[in-house]
Amino acid sequence: MRAPQPCGVCGAAGAAKYRCPRCAAAYCSVPCCRTHRERCTPEPKRAAAEQAFPGGLNSAGQHADSPWSVDDILAEDDEQDRVPLQRLKLLGESEELRVLLQNPHLRQLLLTVDQAEDKSSLMKKYMQEPLFVEFADCCLRIVEPSEKENILPE
Repeated sequence: MRAPQPCGVCGAAGAAKYRCPRCAAAYCSVPCCRTHRERCTPEPKRAAAEQAFPGGLNSAGQHADSPWSVDDILAEDDEQDRVPLQRLKLLGESEELRVLLQNPHLRQLLLTVDQAEDKSSLMKKYMQEPLFVEFADCCLRIVEPSEKENILPE
């Protein structure tokens, strides 16, 4: 995994956890994000991609007006952790997942993980919760079907 970069706004060494969706500049916090956003100019490659796909999908397979892209989450070394966009779209089409997400307790767990500073230790804790495990298993069954499901009948 790639080492954290210094914040492009305050300069804190190794503190940058986030990237600007417009220009990919690294920053470490909400205040730094706001400061950066005021003076952000997209890099030419990103601007060209947004012009090439106005209102549609850009080269990363995201909507041009999307607040983030997969590249903001995963480093180059995390390539094996990527899930093809077509598989991710299957999550939105799953009735089983939709039913699970109607559970207010699960929704609160997911919101807590999303907002947590230390996501990894919280995920370890939540993987002991049967409801969260059921959610994770459902997602994995959708994006990584078992080998049996991929075999064609003879």
